[in-house]
Amino acid sequence: MPRDASELARRLARDAEAVCRHYLSNGRRQGRYWMVGDVRNTPGRSMFVRLSGPEAGPGAAGHWTDAASAQHGDLLDVIRESCDLAHFRDVTDEARRFLSLPRPEPALPSDAAVRRELVPQGSAEAARRLFAASRPISRTLVETYLCNRGIISVEDAGALRFHPQCWYRPSDEDRPGTPEALPAMIAAVTDLTGRQTGAHRTWLDGATRNKADIATPRRAMGELLGHAVRFGAADKVLAVGEGIETMLSLRCAQPAMPAAAALSANHLAGLLLPATLHRLYIARDADAAGDMAFAALTERAGAVGIEALPLSPRTSDFNEDLRRFGLAGLRAALRVQFAPQDAHLLR
Repeated sequence: MPRDASELARRLARDAEAVCRHYLSNGRRQGRYWMVGDVRNTPGRSMFVRLSGPEAGPGAAGHWTDAASAQHGDLLDVIRESCDLAHFRDVTDEARRFLSLPRPEPALPSDAAVRRELVPQGSAEAARRLFAASRPISRTLVETYLCNRGIISVEDAGALRFHPQCWYRPSDEDRPGTPEALPAMIAAVTDLTGRQTGAHRTWLDGATRNKADIATPRRAMGELLGHAVRFGAADKVLAVGEGIETMLSLRCAQPAMPAAAALSANHLAGLLLPATLHRLYIARDADAAGDMAFAALTERAGAVGIEALPLSPRTSDFNEDLRRFGLAGLRAALRVQFAPQDAHLLR
């Protein structure tokens, strides 16, 4: 007989699909997940429940995440919210009723002791939870997507993860019937200390292995200004630019060079710089916004004694250079733009 909440949750998780069919009846099974709108049984696909997995720990059966709100929990939370139960004793009573178990005599703790903290949508904490709910990119659609863009290997790939069903809010520009959840590359946005402050999502199409055919396949969330997606630890030298694929393309040619993607021209202009930095290479996108960001960041770097040097692509950006001219061509074009003392950073 289950005597505490953790044992009740484990018993429910052993029959997770039956729990979902009963309490989340507006959803449906999709592969190893039960998809529904939210924990209150709203129709939709932003919440997914794991139907199989270990009894505890990462990936455990019965654990769920709502990609829209970043809420997460177990099947006891599903019972509480879907049945609108205010007290934890009522939750466990309902769980035992479902499991056909006798009710224990000892009083159980209040639901305040186990209530999952809700966080604002789009906040830094929501970004951290989304990243934590994702998995490493090895042998996933993210790895395939990057390979299709000429990025064969990723040094220091810990900033990137894969989410199999990341919630997407369709806009007025999207076609009718646009899915509300799609596979996505999730990138951690961090500050200079390595603390995650945000996340960037690139939704992907499993059939084409490219960006999803939706109105806004890239979106960021959390606290972004001054921060970046980082590859490698910066000390005296750092390369910065706008896009993730742009900086990963540079890393293919210069894997020893730490790099940071600021995600937009405005954020590149406002990027915070490490106090230890001596030289800053700025990968310029070939457009007016890229020129503005380069000028603003160069001025800020010079004001604190950091030498700023441009890295200019032959096409619109360095990922297009990589795909058009190959790794050898990209490396040759970069070699003449590097300061002599940094030539060793190129393979």
